[in-house]
Amino acid sequence: MPRFWDFCWLPINKWKIRLQLTKPVTWPPLVLGVVCGAAASGNFDWTLEDVAKSIVCMLMSGPLLTGYTQTINDYYDREIDAINEPYRPIPSGVISENEVITQIWILLLGGLGLAGLLDVWAGHDIPIVFCLALGGSLISYIYSAPPLKLKQNGWIGNFALGASYISLPWWAGQALFGTLTPDIIVLTLLYSIAGLGIAIVNDFKSIEGDRLLGLQSLPVAFGAETAKWICVGAIDVTQISVAGYLLGAGKPYYALALLGLIIPQVFFQFQYFLKDPVKYDVKYQASAQPFLVLGLLVTALATSH
Repeated sequence: MPRFWDFCWLPINKWKIRLQLTKPVTWPPLVLGVVCGAAASGNFDWTLEDVAKSIVCMLMSGPLLTGYTQTINDYYDREIDAINEPYRPIPSGVISENEVITQIWILLLGGLGLAGLLDVWAGHDIPIVFCLALGGSLISYIYSAPPLKLKQNGWIGNFALGASYISLPWWAGQALFGTLTPDIIVLTLLYSIAGLGIAIVNDFKSIEGDRLLGLQSLPVAFGAETAKWICVGAIDVTQISVAGYLLGAGKPYYALALLGLIIPQVFFQFQYFLKDPVKYDVKYQASAQPFLVLGLLVTALATSH
């Protein structure tokens, strides 16, 4: 007897491809960024309403707007991917360009719609969450698309990417439950330098295609050997600086906790990344990034007290 899924393999495969374009593995840092912002606000309560607000904000930041960012990046990288990774969905032809454009618009409008809903829900006179979502979406566009294509410059592009992944979801979470203050803006932008380092990790596997198409990623501009030290330096020095800031702000226990979370990151840098940034990039990120993310949460809790 025929089974239901015997007739549904094409749509299921297509949805898997659409999901692949949004890169779900990139959502968790954004989701945790919302948690950090909510914690830093000092106003989050474990009520049904606050939990529901945070879940909607996570949906906006992760699946929708990060999905939009990843999809539009793949769309404008289709020529590079045809050189570096021709098996990916767009250059391989398993999904059409028109289908990808439709997905971009659905994810963008869905994310902006939820941002507006959150502003109404929070009773904001100024739609700050919507403005953050719109600004982040614009950064995502000019990061990937010509004529600006920020990713052509390794420093500017990677910092923009780092700020989008660390600062923007934190700001959204904090604005949703409290007030976004100048000191938090400065602190999270400082932390975004670590995000720049994380973004460099992904550039090593694309050196050949980037060089052929004239993209000045840091591994192309400085060579792989120098770039890998710039990468770990940005990640480590930033976190040490934040620990120093917390110590100076009278939060010694939080500063020590953050320093303790840096140690395993350095270990994994020498164990994996510095040995071979192309071969071990995924293993390094899976091993080290949870400690960086926990450090973000420690920093958020410190600023809320």
